[in-house]
Amino acid sequence: MGRMGRARFTRVVHAFAIAAFLCSPIVFPDQLAAQEQTASDGGGLVGADGGPVDPDAVSPPKLVFAVPVEDADLRVDGVLDDEAWRTAQWFSDFRQKEPVEGAEPTERTEIAFVFDEGNLYVGARMHARDPSTILAALSRRDDGSSRSDKLIVSLDTYRDLRTAYTFAVTAAGVRLDWYHPEDSEHQRDDTFNPVWQAETRIDSLGWTAEMRIPFSQLRFNDRDEQVWGINVNRWIPDKNEDIYWVAVPREETGWSSRFGELHGLNGVTSGQRREVSPYVATEAVITSPELVSDSDPFATRSDMRARVGADLKMGIGSNLTLDATINPDFGQVDGDPAVVNLSGFETVFDERRPFFTEGSQILSGNGRQGPNYYYSRRIGAPPHAYPDADYSDSPRVSTILGAGKLSGRLSSGLSVAALGALTSREHASTYNVADDRYGETSVEPMTGFGVLRVQQEVGPSASTFGLTATAVGRNFEGIADPTRLVLNSRAFSGGGDFLVRVGGGAYEINGHMGLSHIEGSPEAITRIQTSNAHLFQRPDQDHVSYDGTRTSMTGGSGSIQVAKREGSLLWSGGVWADSPEWELNDVGLVRRADDIQSWANVTYRQTEPGATFRNWSIGGNGGMGWNFGGTRKDTRIGTNIRGTFNNYWQAGLNMNYFPAVQSDGLTRGGPLMGRGGFGSASGYVANNFSSRTSWNLEGFWGNQYYGDDWAVGIELRFQPNDRLRLAVAPGVSRYTNQRQYYGTIERDSDRTYGSRYMFATVRQSEISAEIRVNYSFTPDMSLELWAEPFAASGTFSRFGELPEAQSFDLREYGTDGTTIEEVYEPETGSRSYVVTDGGQTFELLDADFNGVSFRSNLVLRWELRPGSTLFVVWQQNLSEGRDPGSEVRFGDLFGGFGAPGHNALAIKMNYWIPF
Repeated sequence: MGRMGRARFTRVVHAFAIAAFLCSPIVFPDQLAAQEQTASDGGGLVGADGGPVDPDAVSPPKLVFAVPVEDADLRVDGVLDDEAWRTAQWFSDFRQKEPVEGAEPTERTEIAFVFDEGNLYVGARMHARDPSTILAALSRRDDGSSRSDKLIVSLDTYRDLRTAYTFAVTAAGVRLDWYHPEDSEHQRDDTFNPVWQAETRIDSLGWTAEMRIPFSQLRFNDRDEQVWGINVNRWIPDKNEDIYWVAVPREETGWSSRFGELHGLNGVTSGQRREVSPYVATEAVITSPELVSDSDPFATRSDMRARVGADLKMGIGSNLTLDATINPDFGQVDGDPAVVNLSGFETVFDERRPFFTEGSQILSGNGRQGPNYYYSRRIGAPPHAYPDADYSDSPRVSTILGAGKLSGRLSSGLSVAALGALTSREHASTYNVADDRYGETSVEPMTGFGVLRVQQEVGPSASTFGLTATAVGRNFEGIADPTRLVLNSRAFSGGGDFLVRVGGGAYEINGHMGLSHIEGSPEAITRIQTSNAHLFQRPDQDHVSYDGTRTSMTGGSGSIQVAKREGSLLWSGGVWADSPEWELNDVGLVRRADDIQSWANVTYRQTEPGATFRNWSIGGNGGMGWNFGGTRKDTRIGTNIRGTFNNYWQAGLNMNYFPAVQSDGLTRGGPLMGRGGFGSASGYVANNFSSRTSWNLEGFWGNQYYGDDWAVGIELRFQPNDRLRLAVAPGVSRYTNQRQYYGTIERDSDRTYGSRYMFATVRQSEISAEIRVNYSFTPDMSLELWAEPFAASGTFSRFGELPEAQSFDLREYGTDGTTIEEVYEPETGSRSYVVTDGGQTFELLDADFNGVSFRSNLVLRWELRPGSTLFVVWQQNLSEGRDPGSEVRFGDLFGGFGAPGHNALAIKMNYWIPF
């Protein structure tokens, strides 16, 4: 049958099914349970007599129909006794994906869809022969880690075979939602946060669920008759059973492209889609007296703040949505963990601010095809300039005056996302003791940020072609503004990318081409040239050159990658290159430019359960890297093996070897230095995640930089009852780096280009324990504690220097005609080292450290009504230094409890008003 013939035939079947349904007898879910449906192999379409349609008469995809009802006919209470459900069309043709692929489910599941002018309703009956086995643990919204039976409904509203909205509810009534930006079940954007309702009930037959999903919370094309992709999934943790209406085979790829179709949504619109969420927030910060100096005129023990603002969400047409803010509150409820960073590169934290997390994958291009053009934590970051004064009072972060986002997808398959934000000019108050004078200095200019992403889908396999553009502009306070010396005045970046999917996604080819351009004062561009991301001052690399008069810099980036995603044998490979001038760090993220990387991976997997394993895989990988001068700076070969046992325990092992190479970064702007070969191994073991008490153990060993590195961590999760969940993740690590960069000074030797590149051996130890306690009063009210005691120390010894370029060895001080003497000052407790080499004497300050900290967040969340939430947050940030010459021990882990620091209490209330 040709394409036109199939289309006409499908419309005939559609019309026949609707007519047959209207004339059919009432079939309620409990009555349906007695009917033996055999339609699952032929599409699951129920005929006029309640039996299945001939499987040979209907081509894939599977079909289901939503029935129109009046708004007054249905109330969402989890009880399927409304008249609407008596006239709905129910289906139950599910199949297992786990534990027995393709088998009939052990429990029956029945689903129906109805709709009114503004909402899609889902009714579901999940049968259970023994209702006492239903797991119904409470948790806060969007917490999918609880041990609970779940019903999951996914909707491809654009029918683009690529994206999907997912709505889930547990047997306890906890709602979860996420967005699939790609044709993958496991690629999720958890920042999707719609306003919708769900209620559940447990009874003698199992459990039931009702959902109300407003059309205003979805995006779809403006058509008289909507045809959406649809899939339904039920998870039964007591049996480790995962059943689907459309089950994607284990060795195949795809998600939305495999969905069935939801028909019958005639005359549906998303409405006006106008929402406003005003908020009021207040915060009090109390500082420990030990941190308040009497001589600091700006020091205060308490700080009170209050804010009022609003968020606006408005539909533009049927496809686009505008999010705007007035005096926005960009505080983050969750805190950042404590870290010790000796690498010379910035620490990158996850985004936690709601405005920036929602829809972030669209703006970032989903990550696989291109660079990190957009790193949202650049917006509203701490000020970049530091006042030159004895005492100063600087803002903690740059104030965001306003921000807006526009996002959506047009009927042509073009996805659009744009973001604009404006941060205010920030000043610091200063005080100098010598002249007893107060002052003010600029620490951050007014800055505008812009990010644009467009992506076009093409072809039956939903291949994509995308463009990204970013811009940053700063308004300085004239030529004397000190921030001109550290920040670029303008920055632009962007490029194109593509993802070509072949064979329904079995094979992929993707790549990108990008450009970056920055402008600024000579001092600002010098700062970029000499940063660890670029290191143009390297004296032995003639492909880069430092120019202190430059006021602009332009770079490029490109990649090509291929992969096989389906079958037992998987493989991938690619090449990625960032030019020396590639720079994104005004609004994006690049850790190291001047980099060419190549890689290849191959994996063999077995997904059919055997005598010992449910599934297992073994793989090999390798890669090489160079800079643009042709120096090979990376080589890697490795193997990995992992598997899931028949009792659902999991284990894995990774082993890698890195042969000796020349590093162009160890000297941080100096000549090449040899990096010796080293190996590493890591592994994990975990029990069944759905157990009431679950755990996973991880370990690491390596000998990079001639060290003896190891780390061990374990995460323990307990669920004493259906309301309380506990988790603790202690970890300990010890790293010995015999090539820790210490500093650079002048030296009269051509062998190292007139400079001493000094190094030390650092022995670094860390002990931490991440603790989480979650108590849920109801599905809409929860109390959550996150706490992390942390202790770290580092001792520096065996100081030395690079004897000549490209050497693998160090010239250790105290040998080869040099002397080193420790100097201790009892009055200040400071320690230093005096080194003598021929006629030159210089001092090395002691860099040892030892510190403890305790960070915690206690958050009460209460969703009083759909979309309206009260937050009460108590945050602690305590820390202090200890004896820098000692190493932390297990007993130091909780030493931060009594340390000085800051306590903050914040209250925020936002109220959702649709209009």
